[in-house]
Amino acid sequence: MDLRALGMGLAFAVMWSSAFTSARIIVAAAPPLTALGLRFLISGLLGITIAWMLGQSWRLTRPQWRATIIFGVCQNALYLGLNFVAMQTIEASLAAIIASTMPLLVGFFAWAVMGERLGPVGILGLLAGLVGVMVIMGARFQGGMDLYGVGLCVIAVFALAFATLSVRGAASGGNFLMVVGLQMIVGAAIVGPLGLLTEPLVIDWSWTLIAAFVYTTLVPGLAATLVWFLLVERIGATRGATFHFLNPFFGVAIAAALLGEALRLWDLIGVLVIMAGILAVQLSRQRRPA
Repeated sequence: MDLRALGMGLAFAVMWSSAFTSARIIVAAAPPLTALGLRFLISGLLGITIAWMLGQSWRLTRPQWRATIIFGVCQNALYLGLNFVAMQTIEASLAAIIASTMPLLVGFFAWAVMGERLGPVGILGLLAGLVGVMVIMGARFQGGMDLYGVGLCVIAVFALAFATLSVRGAASGGNFLMVVGLQMIVGAAIVGPLGLLTEPLVIDWSWTLIAAFVYTTLVPGLAATLVWFLLVERIGATRGATFHFLNPFFGVAIAAALLGEALRLWDLIGVLVIMAGILAVQLSRQRRPA
């Protein structure tokens, strides 16, 4: 892995992890689905406009159109929509920890359902990830976490894992930014009307809300997705997914630094175990025979 790929992977991990903190700020002051739909619309239009200015085309390959629709529905509408709603009642750090288990789910279903060879190290990694989640959930359960919010996050991460397993070819054929922009529009078309129909339009305006909205629109919403597709194109999905092992740490650290969320000892222990499990699974998948 070259230095450019390493930098892209670290940048993606930080941007992806920071999305939970900025989302928590937004949903504390604005209706979550309506705000998310507006975010998708702005990010999508910006992405499509910049892609058009760079000469990228609407003529996507069939796998790219498939990826656009699946990711628009599963990643944007379901995964992000459910997380936005959930973070009205749970901390950003907990949502980030649950979401960071996605590579473990992908590794498990690729092994158990799709017949992908994982190896002893990978299986131990899956078990370690499960133990880490149990450590965190056990400690949080004693502290009175909101089970409804947790349930939404669990459904969300399964939706993202499904999208990841279902999509092939999104990073081939060029037009990266056009794909990113179009899948944002798909998310906006689903989430925006749903929010307007079901949520009261009550907003507690502040500079922190505006800053969080602008940040989440441009950085996690547009830049992180683009960097991910470029990283996958450069080093492949399996090797790129290795960087997900950093997400639990960054998610907890950023929430603690910006939101003042507590750094609990059992959370830190669980995060380290989950990180080790994710890394073991991804390294095992990299070593499997072709």
